[in-house]
Amino acid sequence: MDKNDKIYVAGHLGMVGSAIIRQLEKQGFMNIVARTLDEMDLTDVSAVAEFFKTEKPDCVILAAAKVGGIHANMHHQAEFIYENLMIQTNVIHQSYLNGVKKLCFLGSSCIYPTKCKQPMKEEYLLSGALEPTNEGYAIAKIAGLKMTEYYNRQYGFNSISVMPCNLYGTNDNFDLENSHVLSAMVRRFVDAVDDGADSVTLWGTGIARREFLHVDDAAAGIVFLMNNYDEPEFVNLGWGTEVTIKKLAEMISSAAGFKGELAWDSSKPDGMLLKCMDSSKLNKLGFTPQITLEEGVARTIAEYKQLKACL
Repeated sequence: MDKNDKIYVAGHLGMVGSAIIRQLEKQGFMNIVARTLDEMDLTDVSAVAEFFKTEKPDCVILAAAKVGGIHANMHHQAEFIYENLMIQTNVIHQSYLNGVKKLCFLGSSCIYPTKCKQPMKEEYLLSGALEPTNEGYAIAKIAGLKMTEYYNRQYGFNSISVMPCNLYGTNDNFDLENSHVLSAMVRRFVDAVDDGADSVTLWGTGIARREFLHVDDAAAGIVFLMNNYDEPEFVNLGWGTEVTIKKLAEMISSAAGFKGELAWDSSKPDGMLLKCMDSSKLNKLGFTPQITLEEGVARTIAEYKQLKACL
């Protein structure tokens, strides 16, 4: 990307999109264009077509998506597959039709099989059945990465795909119905301390293992790939190390100052038991994350406390 390129960041108000804009501005990219949902519905074919015809962005980073935690994914599979398919199809196709010189599509580690070999390498895609609790979302993301791959190979359209691990951090969603596990735990434990609660009960058994990446590291990796990678094959983005949900809960509860009992509701699902990505391909390109989980958790607790104080 050139510093004077017009860069369209789809999903700029979300956790990932806002982090990407901060990273772009930090690196001197100031010609950034964005639209809110009220200004443009990305599931609307004609609205997206008109935007690209009018704005003519040079580069596109597609961070817009319908996202949520395990509860939302389990109960709203239809919305997750429909909205994500529509958003990504419209943006990718119109980018190609309107001469965008480079596009980056963001996926998710849930694209991998539920019993995938660990750590998960890019070549393990489609090697087994998906995790049932988020199958709709995963299928949509697989379709998106394959669309960028096919448009790259068949049309020569410089479109790449990046698959981050579990993300968290600044501008995260703390709604308990729709948030991901780390932010949900931050809210639960901070609220428990504020309310003087004696115990906190969490979903599952705590044995599942997850890999977490701070969204500022993810944004840095995405901008790095926009500047250094042009191949059709997607790239994993993560640390390459994971932690059990139980250990994560203990880390967050301690950092939040919670002294009560931690209980587990084993009647609720764990999701995929193992989910750690192999990011050696990205590392060989020259990028590694910088924000440790401990540092990121501390930041997220502070940000939730500040948000809560403003309510």
